[in-house]
Amino acid sequence: MQITNMMVNPLKKEHLAKIEKIRRGIVTLNLEDAIATSRKQEALNNIIDFLNISNKSILNRVVVRVNPLSLGGDYEIKELNSYEILAIRVAKVASKDDITRALNLIRDDKELHISLETKEAFYNIANWRVDSRFTTANLGILDLLNSLNLPQELLKLDNPTIDYILSKFLIDSSSIGLEAISFMYQDYKNSDEFTKWCQKEKLMGFNSKACLGPKQVEIASSIFKTSHDQISRAKEIKEFFELNSKQGENGIMHSQYGFIDEPMYKDALYILNLI
Repeated sequence: MQITNMMVNPLKKEHLAKIEKIRRGIVTLNLEDAIATSRKQEALNNIIDFLNISNKSILNRVVVRVNPLSLGGDYEIKELNSYEILAIRVAKVASKDDITRALNLIRDDKELHISLETKEAFYNIANWRVDSRFTTANLGILDLLNSLNLPQELLKLDNPTIDYILSKFLIDSSSIGLEAISFMYQDYKNSDEFTKWCQKEKLMGFNSKACLGPKQVEIASSIFKTSHDQISRAKEIKEFFELNSKQGENGIMHSQYGFIDEPMYKDALYILNLI
């Protein structure tokens, strides 16, 4: 599980040069909507140059966000397939066929990530996991609002429509075993509101957040990390349940945490898996 996912514009070579200093989370090199059509090949070339000089410890945290398959993404995947990066992230997926097609294009040693930006994906993603290599969905909320014919001004804390979008995205993704990464907050200078979004999403159940720059990575990492108290509680519940289970008891009272049964045990394993 990666707590943060920082987006990087590959046309900015000075930003590529700083990636090695980002020691945590995913780094996504973006070939899609932030790159003008006339400069997409230049951006791809910069990515390839970067991958050629990067060591494995960096490559296994790198995702490349390609264009929709029919708009150059298929070509970009073929150009990137030989590099040992973590994943290819496909933009604007709109059908289960897009997932299957992408998996057929991507080499077997890479994960498939998607940008959930279309109303079709929003309605249907719970039926789309056709392969274990499809691991992650990233919420592209601005494009999604546009696809749903809703104004971007809705994107405010405690707006009920946004709460519904976040909840549905999280539940549908989680129900098929996908990691759900919440949207990128684009006002990168407004750290106070970014912090509030992270705190809200943490309470909702998100474990990961898209980030724009190292400052957001620092904030999100501090909020989404599993706390010492959570880890201590989970370890105690795990050990307590396993000890008593060996004696034929799968439900027993704990002096501090109350009644411990199998659902509590499974939650403890979930928490420990986040570390």
